[in-house]
Amino acid sequence: MEAIDSMDFEDKLLAMDEYSACDVRRQVSPVVECEAEDDFGASDISPRAPYGVLSIGLVQQDKVIAPASTVLFVPKDYEPSEEVFEFGIPQSNIPPGSHWVDLTEKGTVVVVSQPEGQKCAVLGEIMAARMRVLGAEGVVVDGRVRDLEQLRSNSLPVWSRGKSTVGVAAEAKPYGINVAVKVGDVVVEPGDIIFGDPPNGVVSIPSKSLDEVLVLLPKLAAADYRIKEDVKNGCSVVEAFEQHRQGL
Repeated sequence: MEAIDSMDFEDKLLAMDEYSACDVRRQVSPVVECEAEDDFGASDISPRAPYGVLSIGLVQQDKVIAPASTVLFVPKDYEPSEEVFEFGIPQSNIPPGSHWVDLTEKGTVVVVSQPEGQKCAVLGEIMAARMRVLGAEGVVVDGRVRDLEQLRSNSLPVWSRGKSTVGVAAEAKPYGINVAVKVGDVVVEPGDIIFGDPPNGVVSIPSKSLDEVLVLLPKLAAADYRIKEDVKNGCSVVEAFEQHRQGL
């Protein structure tokens, strides 16, 4: 742990690049688990840009590993109650006269939360272009996106739960910037680490768990390598797991 403690933040993120989202997933709870191969089910978030779900280009795309910034969308007619703040904050924290996308933080993966069941898209060509100019590393949308062809030409990595042709104004409005948001059943806080692995999926690492994950990942990877070699050489999976995963 001392070696990890002495690393600066950027080096910690770089150290994770040799691992996959599947490796990280085994060590992290809670997670945002985002299936790259499927486009159905309540927890599925799929890659949209610069490559789509079944594109061979997914394996050539670099991982995206960066802290989260967040955007909370609410129903367009939502007004907070004095007794119950359904979305966690008493009023919008977006400054009057500002557009939410102009508040994008450089060097972050923007995690966008959209109300469940909506049919509109909360991200399209213009918003993604502005994010890229402002230095976003990628976008994860727990909701829908549009303008897929233009998104893919923009080179900004985008994952989403679905797609739509309908603009955001039909159903939703931005309400919060850098507040806790939910992606499926998982709470993502600003500053949590988003690990985007195009062929495999996306995982959210709580910021307080980063050092622990960095300590455990090499041990897990080494154990899995030994397990695979033993299985290839005729060992049963039960025996290989007992020998190499005990205590991990």
